[in-house]
Parts: sequence; structure tokens; C-alpha cells
Amino acid sequence: MSAVKIIRPGLLTTVQDDGRYAYQRFGVSISGAMDQFSSHVANFLVGNDPGEAVLETTLMGPSMEMLEDCVIALAGADMAPQINSRDVPMWQTLFVPKGSVLTFTALRSGARGYIAFAGGIDLPEVMGSRSTYVKARLGGLEGRPLRAGDVLRVNRLQRNLKDIRRIRVAGEYIPTYPAEQVLRVVLGPQDDYFTQEGIDTLLSETYTVSKECDRMGYRLEGKAIAHRESADIISDGIMIGSIQVPGNGQPIILMADRQTTGGYTKIATVISADLPKVAQAKAGDRFRFEKVSVEKAQEILFEETERMKALQASCVPVAEPPAPQVAPSPAPQPAPPSPAAPAGSPVIRQTLTINGVTYQVELRELP
Repeated sequence: MSAVKIIRPGLLTTVQDDGRYAYQRFGVSISGAMDQFSSHVANFLVGNDPGEAVLETTLMGPSMEMLEDCVIALAGADMAPQINSRDVPMWQTLFVPKGSVLTFTALRSGARGYIAFAGGIDLPEVMGSRSTYVKARLGGLEGRPLRAGDVLRVNRLQRNLKDIRRIRVAGEYIPTYPAEQVLRVVLGPQDDYFTQEGIDTLLSETYTVSKECDRMGYRLEGKAIAHRESADIISDGIMIGSIQVPGNGQPIILMADRQTTGGYTKIATVISADLPKVAQAKAGDRFRFEKVSVEKAQEILFEETERMKALQASCVPVAEPPAPQVAPSPAPQPAPPSPAAPAGSPVIRQTLTINGVTYQVELRELP
């Protein structure tokens, strides 16, 4: 069993998997990784099942010491990772020896990064998931973000690290995170509560991510979206990606830790394939919305499934560093004749081999 020790926890680092299903009727949120494309790829690179638990980091990554040898992969936001103060690549399998320290030095792009460990994270499931739901102190490690001094056991499946194929993702499949993104949406379920002008506003204006953006949802700022009458409805279920519009007309995209029901109108829903774009956005980033049909959304989801298969098939082996070559030892050379020692002086002769080279050493007492 391997383990890692948290030195600094970063801004918000939690354990997440694919989420906690079948409990929304009891008021329990699904939670799970915000960017499941990245978490799934990270797991694939270390030989795990796609939904295995990973660490999700936010804006500022943690630092951690490997208490035993580990095999890891880093995906999602680029936070300039280093091992023992040396830059390391993302989107590939990494062998990390015991005693090494993984750090993240700066946020270059995106918002959320994922760290997968070969064999998974050894924590108990709560309601069928290891995901952390902080608001309810549920799952993960004691239902909370990681803290300095925490120790996580990893490789719970007892994977033989030497058997793990070390590979990297082809560059064409690595996502980028521009400051402005187009989100494809399906209108509804309450689009009939909005004026046609309000719907046109959503589909034509650019909205900015406010400072109020977290795992629960993203409040956006921009031109107000007009309702026909009231913004209130009888509370109904909320799915990830729902765009809720309260009375002020400013849209909110609801995400992994969203409430299970809500009483505000929902004008549209972000399609599954575009949710990672939301997860990787920061305050100040911008969204535009594009309408698609349910059938088109299903077609895009199928294309994303095929793209993941193509990504996996295109991974190439990571070249192992060559084993150190031991230079052959040169034949011993006869020692040069030594000047005669003064009469009565003690002489000590010794043969020493240093770095494969043999030396004849003669020690004598100076007059």
C-alpha cells in the first residue's frame, strides 16, 4: 500500500469520483469531478477505471510527499507541476519515487486539475461514492477539503507499479482553455416562462463569469434575461448544467454540488459535452450560448464517446530513461617509480579503486 502526505493543501483540494447517484430524492447532491473528461483521462493513464477517485485541485495546487513509490497522472488545468523542483509533463503517466515532492507553482490555464493514482485512493465509499460533498461533510476524507498533514493511502487495488504501461496523450486531444467559450445548450425545461426577447438575449449576448463561481454553480453577469411574468415556479429537480434565471435576469449555471431542487425558472441546459468548459472557467472568463436540439446534443455526446476511444488508441509510450552505463575499468597502469625513501623512513603502499580506476598509492614520512 502506497501513501502520500499533504504538505500544503492548495486553495481547495478534494477527493472526487464520478459522483453519488440515486440519492437526490433524499436531498443529497451528486457531487463528483467537475471536469469528468480530465478525471477520466487521468485515470486511464494510470490504468484505473474511469470513475476511480482522484484529487481535484482548484486554481492553486497542493504540495505532497510520496511516502512510497507511486504512479500518477496529471490532467485538466495547467498549474505548472514540478517533482523535486523539476518541471514534469501533464497528460502522461509519471513514476514518482518514494520521498519525492509534487508541487504546483503557477496557474497557466484552466481552473481545476486532477491527480490520479494507480490503484486509486483508499477511502471508504459513502452512499456508493468517494466524492466529497463539503456542504454536507459527506464522503472523501472526513467530508472536507484536504489539510496540511493529511495522509492518504493510495493503490488500494494493490497494482504492481512495474506492470503499468507508461503512455502520454497525443497533443491533438489535449484541451485548451481560452478566456471565451461557446456553450451549446438545449432550451428548457421552462423556456416558455421567458419572452422571445429574453431567449434571444441568452443566445446573442456574451456573459462574464462573476466572482461567485464554485462547485455549486457559476453566477454570470451580462444583459438581463426577460421573463414573461414571474421567475418563480413550484420547485422541481435540477440537473447539472441547468441555467437558472432568478428575478434579476442574471443566469446561473448549476454544477456538481448544486441543490437537488429549485424554485427558479431554468431557461436552458448546457449539454454534457460542454460541461468541462464550465468547470475550467475562472472569474472574468466569458461565455456565449448556442442553441442545439436534443437530437444534436445526443449526437455530440456520441462523438465525444468516440473521441475518448480515439484518444486512448492514440496514446504513445513514454520513452524510459536509459539505464546508466557503467564505463569499463581501464587496465591498471604500473605506478611510476618512486624516489627512494630516506633511510629509516616508514613506507606504506596501498592499492585503491575509485570510480572504476585503480591507483597505486605510496605514503612515506617526510623528513
